Amino acid sequence: MKIDGTWTVDALLDEAMRALEDVEPGETFTVSDLFRGFEWKRLPMGTRIKLGSQFFDAAKDVNSPAIPTEKTAQNQQKYTKK
Repeated sequence: MKIDGTWTVDALLDEAMRALEDVEPGETFTVSDLFRGFEWKRLPMGTRIKLGSQFFDAAKDVNSPAIPTEKTAQNQQKYTKK
């Protein structure tokens, strides 16, 4: 499926969670790392921000496979996979 600006934030969150399965335990990543570069760039800025907020909220859940850590110099939230 082609990821572009027509995707809902919920659908993108589902896709990010699926992509998280490919991240090794202990690896650090940002939400944008879970998408191919050109896919991420196709998403409107507002959608990226909303997705980041929803992913952060999901990561705060005890059962989440990701733990929020520090932020990048670009103010992107970093995560570590459990």
